Amino acid sequence: METADAARHADLAGTDRVAGRLYTDPELFDLEMEKIFYKSWVWVAHESEIPEAGSFKTMQIGKQPVIVVRDRKGNFNTLLNRCRHRGATVCDVSKGKANGFTCPYHNWSYALDGRLRGIPYPEGYEDVVEKADFPLRKLRTESHLGMIFATFNEDAEPLEDFLGDAKIWMERFFKQTNGYAPKVIGVHKFRFRGNWKIQLENTTDGYHFPMVHKSWMASVDAETADMMSFMNDPEAVTHALGNGHSVAIMAKAHMDLDEDDGTEEIQPRFQHLVDAMQGEYSDAEIRRIMRSMHGCGFNLNLFPNIGMSSAFFRVLIPISVDETEIWHMAIGMDGGPEIVNQERLRIHEHFQGPFGFGSPDDAEGWDRVQQGAHADPEMPILVNRGLNREVTSPEGWPTSHVTDETGMREAYAQWKKMMAADEKGDA
Repeated sequence: METADAARHADLAGTDRVAGRLYTDPELFDLEMEKIFYKSWVWVAHESEIPEAGSFKTMQIGKQPVIVVRDRKGNFNTLLNRCRHRGATVCDVSKGKANGFTCPYHNWSYALDGRLRGIPYPEGYEDVVEKADFPLRKLRTESHLGMIFATFNEDAEPLEDFLGDAKIWMERFFKQTNGYAPKVIGVHKFRFRGNWKIQLENTTDGYHFPMVHKSWMASVDAETADMMSFMNDPEAVTHALGNGHSVAIMAKAHMDLDEDDGTEEIQPRFQHLVDAMQGEYSDAEIRRIMRSMHGCGFNLNLFPNIGMSSAFFRVLIPISVDETEIWHMAIGMDGGPEIVNQERLRIHEHFQGPFGFGSPDDAEGWDRVQQGAHADPEMPILVNRGLNREVTSPEGWPTSHVTDETGMREAYAQWKKMMAADEKGDA
């Protein structure tokens, strides 16, 4: 059942266009936090970031600070970073290892699973506070393929149901670690002056690539540039996967790294890596590792806040209606050849790093979209490219060319559904 207000806000997103106010309206932003970020499954960590008991990282879900921690039983917990006494945060570092968490204000202390362990000078709390009644709030937390998600919504569907057909592409994404466990090998964080949905759109937007990233294309070798020349490739497509998720396939030859027809040559600039692995790895293993140097051949967008993009994670964290924090997290092989992990990190830095070619160019574009959206906020944002040539794939996925806006239409369909839901979360 829809309320009148919910229907009114949902109507701001149409099939092929959305209102500019979606980027600029503070009231709408607050509603998005309530109806999307606090109702949906939100990515919070990769298991490699919290490998042992006591390992933790801090994160935000919407505007609320959380701690993601592995407890002594090996369980992953997502805890609200807020002391139950007077509301101070109990952890103020981005990552680390701890035996528990202690509020710096009055030293209430909590276990790794959130239980309240101790209260200093407890004499004033007899018959007032039972420690069992005041744990850190624990969010529902589930994982798939090492990707950890949490939700405030106890009635949310199981994570695997929410991921749906995106699970196929998650499996393909992690084939780039060649049988080794994936691990995060580097993180670059920055903020841009724009709404979170501007970045959400970008991950499966192939249309901007040759225009925005000309400097990067000019900086790489011919083989890499050719790999990313997908504008006129009919096999480069975007699929809408349901629940707001989508995948943009830029290089079909690397879509499934298990498949190798043997014709692809290893790029000459990587010969030093081949030489370094000789003798320790078989020729087949070396070829497999080298074919995955650039990651997989696609970008996977998981609504609302995580992209599994070629060889890295792209995390978006809404700060305000006109500010968003981005984390770019490079992926490597845990136990694999470290010289290859280092080369993967250098490739990542060349495009996504703070002095790379990709991130500054993207952020400039996002800033300009935010500025322009203030000019007549009622003027629509168009997401209609390729609508006239969209077809249904054999799997049942709406599909069009990788330069088309199929992925954006899928994300806004989920946005509309969640914004139209009533307070119980029913659409």
